[in-house]
Amino acid sequence: MQIGLVGLLEVSSLCLLLASPTLAQITPDSTLGNENSQVTPNQTIRGAAADLIEGGAIRDSNLFHSFLEFNVGNGQRVYFANPDGITNILTRVTGSTLSQILGTLGVNGSANLFLLNPNGIAFGPNSRLDVAGSFVASTADSAVFDNGFNFSASNPQAPPLLTINIPIGLQYGSNPGSVNVTGATLTIETGQTMALLGGEVNLNGATLQVPGGRVELGGLSSRGTVTLNGATSVSFPDGVQPADISLTNSSLVDLTLPALEGRGFLFQRGDLLSLAGARKNRGLLSPSVVGL
Repeated sequence: MQIGLVGLLEVSSLCLLLASPTLAQITPDSTLGNENSQVTPNQTIRGAAADLIEGGAIRDSNLFHSFLEFNVGNGQRVYFANPDGITNILTRVTGSTLSQILGTLGVNGSANLFLLNPNGIAFGPNSRLDVAGSFVASTADSAVFDNGFNFSASNPQAPPLLTINIPIGLQYGSNPGSVNVTGATLTIETGQTMALLGGEVNLNGATLQVPGGRVELGGLSSRGTVTLNGATSVSFPDGVQPADISLTNSSLVDLTLPALEGRGFLFQRGDLLSLAGARKNRGLLSPSVVGL
């Protein structure tokens, strides 16, 4: 079961960006105090050399990380440590540059991974996900929790020493960056959710694979809060301006579940959306792809 997707937006500027020489760098900031993130290079993870991210602030089943810059270079492997009892790893980027994921980004365990960078997130042709849980990449300013705490990239503070449950929303600023995937095949485990939530969301010659799971693509161009239903689905607010979702050069979303009937769902919201064989849609589109 596969869905071919074709869009209309030019992404030449993204290609130039990914082609430019950029030093891959992961730089923790100091906003978590004694619980700052720590990067240890040259560790052996799943049989190969990798950089291991440890430390961070543990609150209940959540692990919080904070970085000034977060980039993964071509050929680089970067993994988050997954301490016992942690089900959500939340990572924010507090600096002023986008995150380029050009190598492998993973979790050394089964936790869900959230990556927040309001400046933008770009996946290059050799990027790869090694995530057993769900994966959320977003250009929201902050993750919102039910106790009123915001894990904010634009106004960074350490999480308080009180009960913090799973995040219930992603709060966007007035000018969120884009999420771009160029020439990559991004895959996560069976039955999980992959959510790419911009600003604009652009897939260019890209493939997203989540066997029997969900792919959620969302574009939001103005302030608002996207509701998170655990790490499995999202809901978009009414009365806000959606942004473009662009799927070009035979981009593909594949929810095939081998040996079983496929049971995946594709949820998209955008100002401009083009699907092969379908008309352009403005606003919410939530087609079931069961049995396709």
